[in-house]
Amino acid sequence: MLFKRLAFIALFVIPALLVAGCCASRGQTSLEGEAKTVFRLASMTPMEHTYNQGAVRFAQLVRERSRGRIEIAVYPNGELAKGERELLEAIQEGSIDFYVGSTGPLSGFSPSMGILDLPFLFRDYSHADQVLDGSVGNRLLTDLEKANLKGLAFWENGFRNLTNSKRAVKTPGDARGLKIRTMENKLHLAAWKAVGVQPIPMAYGELYGALQRKEIDGQENPVAVIYTGKFNEVQRYLSLTQHVYSPALLIVSPKTWLNLGKEDQDMLIKTAREVAPYQRRLGRESEEKQIAALAAAGMTVSKDIDKAAWYRVMEAAMGDFIRSFGKDQVAAIINAGEGGAR
Repeated sequence: MLFKRLAFIALFVIPALLVAGCCASRGQTSLEGEAKTVFRLASMTPMEHTYNQGAVRFAQLVRERSRGRIEIAVYPNGELAKGERELLEAIQEGSIDFYVGSTGPLSGFSPSMGILDLPFLFRDYSHADQVLDGSVGNRLLTDLEKANLKGLAFWENGFRNLTNSKRAVKTPGDARGLKIRTMENKLHLAAWKAVGVQPIPMAYGELYGALQRKEIDGQENPVAVIYTGKFNEVQRYLSLTQHVYSPALLIVSPKTWLNLGKEDQDMLIKTAREVAPYQRRLGRESEEKQIAALAAAGMTVSKDIDKAAWYRVMEAAMGDFIRSFGKDQVAAIINAGEGGAR
C-alpha cells in the first residue's frame, strides 16, 4: 500500500506540483535565456482527475516544444473559482489563461454547444470520438469563438451517471421525487424534470457540502468525478444510467491567444489535440476499477439499467431543443459511423 501511494505521488502529484509551483507571471527567463511566460490553467476537479493529468501532460509538452519559453501552472480543485461558469467568465476576461472542464455549462455561452447534452445522443466512446474529432467538433469549436472563447481541443469527462443517498434507482420511476443537483444547463434541467425529480442547478464547488448537509439527495456525473470527488462518502447508491455523454474542452482566453505568435498558436493546438487521446484513455481504462472501488467503499451499484426507458422519458422533453439545434444536425451526429441507432 505504501509503495502504491508513493508511486501515485511520483507519477501525478510531483509533476503537477512542479507545474503549479510556477507563479503566474511574465518576463522570467527560460533555461535557454529567452523571456519566459507563465500561464494559469484552471479546473474544478482534484489533481488526480483526468482533466488535470491531461493538463500536466499538456504543460510538459508545451514547455518542451517552446524550449522553456512557455510554462503552464495547473490550478485544480476550484482554487481559482467556485464553479465552471465563473472560470469561463474569467477566461473571457483574460484573468485566467486556460480552462479544462465539462462542456455542460458552455451552452450558456455558445448555444450550439448544447446539442452535445441531448440524452443518449452517443452510442459509445468510439462514436463520440468520431463526432468530436470530425467536422461537427470543428464547427462547434468555431462557434465558440463568437462567445469570446477559443477552444483548442475536445477532451473527455465521460458518460454521466446518477448517485443518491435515498434508494437504489434502476428505472425513471425509481428516481421520482429525488432532489438532484444538475449543472446550470436548461437542457439538463428539462430532462430531469421529465423524469420526475426535482433538479437543482448548483456550482460544482458547492456540491459536496450540499450532499453532506443533506440539502439535496443526489447528483449526476461521470464515474471519474464521483470517484475523485469522494462522493461515496456522502452518497450510498450509484446507478450506471449513462444518460448523457459529457465531453470536456481545453479552452484558452482570446486575450492570451492574441498575444501569442502564429508558431506558438499552432503548437498549442497541435499539442492539445495530441493530448486528447491520452486524456480520454486515462478515464476509460480506469472506469471499471473505480466502479469496483466505489462498491468496495460501500456504494450499492446498479448496473442493470433499462436505458431504453430512460431515453423514452427524457426524449419526450427534448422536442424544442432538437428543433433549435436543427433536426438535420442531430441526425448527422446520431448517424455518424456504423449503425446509426441509439
